[in-house]
Amino acid sequence: MTDVHEGDYQRRVGKVSSRVLAGTSIEIIGDARPGELPRHALFDFDGTLSLIREGWVDVMVPLMVEILQETGTDESPGELAELCRVFIDELTGKQTIYQMMQLAEEVEKRGGTASDPLDYKDLYNRRLLPDVEQRIAQLTDGILEAESLRVPGSLDLLQRLRQRDVHLYLASGTDIEFVRHEAKLLGVAGHFDGGIFGALREYAKFSKAMVIQKILSDFNLAGNQLLIIGDGYVEIENAKSVSAVAVGVASKENNRYQMNANKRERLIRAGADIIIEDYTEVDVLLNYLFEK
Repeated sequence: MTDVHEGDYQRRVGKVSSRVLAGTSIEIIGDARPGELPRHALFDFDGTLSLIREGWVDVMVPLMVEILQETGTDESPGELAELCRVFIDELTGKQTIYQMMQLAEEVEKRGGTASDPLDYKDLYNRRLLPDVEQRIAQLTDGILEAESLRVPGSLDLLQRLRQRDVHLYLASGTDIEFVRHEAKLLGVAGHFDGGIFGALREYAKFSKAMVIQKILSDFNLAGNQLLIIGDGYVEIENAKSVSAVAVGVASKENNRYQMNANKRERLIRAGADIIIEDYTEVDVLLNYLFEK
């Protein structure tokens, strides 16, 4: 893959008009309309298909506050938490290492000596994994059904896209070994005939933009023949940079059936063509995407 990386969050579009498809919650931004029938589709994972890592922010923010307090800063825990929430939010969708690189920068701004961002990432994973492993164990033991940890309607959407001969790809900012394992547990891994991609220890060797460029190059596609679906700004901005169709998933991970207003606004500002809450209105969504 060529050396293509995600940029920092930016507001790609200003104030926009939108409309809701009749009888649904599907929001069409501006005059968005697919120019070509999608032949390939790339999905994000956490918050887009999977809820296994739900609550990860509640682990990351306190960890970062704890580390920043060690610098001796006179900022209150609340002020530090807000600082961290903002940059975590802006970096969501990129590999976790980028959030830890920002943490290291904030430590040094306050006169502290930062650890290697990879060490911060390892510490974060150690704190997050007990909750993740508990959910995985409950899945394995049959206490939880896979459906309860998938964004509603996601399996149906994947099946319908494959029935239309759309090639599917999964690209996540979570470490690749976790993504592959969790996708298999959720019963979605087999649908990604184009491959499953995730964060690498050598983080410069992977980005969602790299995967997108490879798809376009390998199949000689126009951008509007590619559909990109995700809940983070990164994949939405990546989509618009190549003129792909961008579907923003404004899921709320701690309450799957309500719209997350902050996420919705961020996705629209990043350039999303369509905003959905989940995939329960899959028939209308697919009719819109594939209608000529």
